[in-house]
Amino acid sequence: MTQYVQVSTATATKQEAVDLAGSAVQGRLAAGAQVVGPVTSVFWHLGEYGTGEEWQVLLKTTADRYTELEAHLLAHHPWDNPELCAVPIIDGADRCLEWISNSVKLT
Repeated sequence: MTQYVQVSTATATKQEAVDLAGSAVQGRLAAGAQVVGPVTSVFWHLGEYGTGEEWQVLLKTTADRYTELEAHLLAHHPWDNPELCAVPIIDGADRCLEWISNSVKLT
């Protein structure tokens, strides 16, 4: 597993996205987050095709902190079964990766 991951999810409103991102960053589960939107999502849900407007949340963390971040996001997300995906960060500027590590380090 890679040392760093970018985690994505989405919410129905900008404020929900900001609140979710803020609680994860304040809890030092993520070094930082971006809220992007609105975005148009196209999906299958409960066996039906749909589209909708959402706000995407992108969070950066270490692989070691992912499990805790996932638990936090699932516990605080306004949806019962949110999309939650982590993709490896295969490389990055040394100072950026150091910032991620230092920001989520357990003290």
